[in-house]
Formats: sequence, C-alpha cells, structure tokens
Amino acid sequence: MKEKQLELTVIMYNTLLAVCADVGYADEAVENFEDMKNSGTCKPDSWTFSSLITIYSCSGKVSEAEGIVNKMLEAGFEPNIFVLTSLIQCYGKAQRTDDVVKTFNRVLELGITPDDRFCGCLLNVMTQTPREELTKLMDCIEKANPKLGHVLKLLIEEQNGEGNFKNEASELFNYIGSDVKKAYCNCLIDLCINLDLLERACELLELGLSLEIYADIQSRSPNQWSLNLKSLSLGASLTALHVWINDLTKVLESGEELPPLLGINTGHGKHKYSEKGLATVFESHLKELSAPFQEVPDKVGWFLTTKIAAKSWLESRRSPDLVVA
Repeated sequence: MKEKQLELTVIMYNTLLAVCADVGYADEAVENFEDMKNSGTCKPDSWTFSSLITIYSCSGKVSEAEGIVNKMLEAGFEPNIFVLTSLIQCYGKAQRTDDVVKTFNRVLELGITPDDRFCGCLLNVMTQTPREELTKLMDCIEKANPKLGHVLKLLIEEQNGEGNFKNEASELFNYIGSDVKKAYCNCLIDLCINLDLLERACELLELGLSLEIYADIQSRSPNQWSLNLKSLSLGASLTALHVWINDLTKVLESGEELPPLLGINTGHGKHKYSEKGLATVFESHLKELSAPFQEVPDKVGWFLTTKIAAKSWLESRRSPDLVVA
C-alpha cells in the first residue's frame, strides 16, 4: 500500500496487525508496528498493543509479550481482558503456572469479571500444565466459574468417586455460551487423556454428541465409512478413534459386513500456532497401533484402508481397550 502512496490510518494499521495475529505472522506484525510508529501521523492505541501481545502470546514468546505490555503501560493504556487472556495463554505455553496465577489475580484486582472465553483460556492452559501444578489453576477457575471448577474437581480429585460427573458436565455446557462449548469440551477431553482417564473422555465425547456440540464425527455410505476429526482437538480425536474402533469391532462381531473402504479425515495444514498438524500426529499414532490406514497422496489429511485389511487388523485386536498414547 505504501508503494501506491496510500496514507495508512490507525484503523488500517490495526487491521493489518489483526490479520497478522490471525495467521501468526510475528515478523510482519513487528514491521507494521515499527512503520506505524515512524509514520509521524499514527500513534499506536490499545488495539495495536493488544494484537501484538496476542501474536507473541500464541507463539509462547514470553519476554516479547511482556515487553509489549510494558510499552502499552508507558503509552498510558491499561491492559484489558483480551490482553490479560493472551498473557495467560503465553505463560501457559511456557508452563509458567505461577505467572498464570499472578495474571489471574491481576484480573480480579482490576475489577474485571472473567468471561467464558477467559475461563476457556485457563482451561486450555490446564491441558498444557504438569499434573502436580493443576490444583493451582483449579483454584483460579473455581473463583472465576464455580460450575467449571466443580466439574474439574470431580474429574481430577474424585476420579474414582461416585459423583455424577456426566450430569454436572451437562449442566456446565447448558450454562456456558454456545460459542465456547466445543472449546470447553475439547479441553476437558484433552485433560482426561493427559490424566489417563479414557472412560471419562468417552463420557464427554458421548455428551458432546448428545448435546450437538459435535456433529457428523462418524459417517457411512455404501462404499465408505469415515471418521471425521477436523473440528476436534488431539485428545478428542484419539477418543473418537477409540470409540470408532470399538464400534467397528462390534459390527464384525454382529456378523455385519464392512464397506469396501474405511477412512479417517484429520483435515489438512497446521494449526496457526502449532508445530504439528493433526494429520502428522495421527499418522504416528496409527503406526503405534499397527493400524493399516495409509495417508492418501492426493487427498491431504485422509487416511484410508480396505475392508480386507481393516477386518484382519480388527480381528487381531482381541483386547477391547485401546491404549491412547
């Protein structure tokens, strides 16, 4: 745009930074930020700093994110809930749990009410946190969202108890906004997988399907049965695979025929801030299971196998339990 001698406004600069934040282009964002400062006509505002902090936070670059926060404060802007949510995400990626707690306390000190997205960020951080530090984050979540805190307590502290986990989780999903339900369910299932609670993960997946948080995970046509994982997290995908394998085993046991092809669709490309895409991780997991699914060269993210190969493999798996790596 500069080459075309267009004068950029603050709104246009912020739009460019927001796009960089969406796709994770940190270097381009910094270049635009420096250009904005040197323009002589545009001064960074709170949204400018917020976008930069989001970019660094999603990449787990703690010192860079903290540096932008300091510049934001020097410019006279107080961090809002969006900035503090990004900081919590950043500290979580770096496994700096104590800093997550400090940032949460700062939210309360500023008189900011944690919303569903903020609590969802805390929940996501829990999926990246060592088991021995989970209680620190549970204390924060219990203050921010008691219903979510209660579900986590049942999940983590009463794993073998008689508490009605599924009913409590259902109440939680009916309480939170529809825009965060899938993220919450994905994170809770990821946490179950991290804690080796496959049965609980299956309960959550079943609940997610019954509440229509997830849809069309399994599909069937005369020629192909498929497992569709594009909208699922890694833990939820592994859980869905476990359920699907059990379903296919039951089909064989009932004497029903499998279709000519069976496929798994993981989607294509990487998560915008992830080192690996689901297809890459899943390919490794399928190899660990000695599953006969092969990635299809001209259908990115698809793994296919034939009826004959699938039947032979399923018959060799006499144990009903799938060990999730």
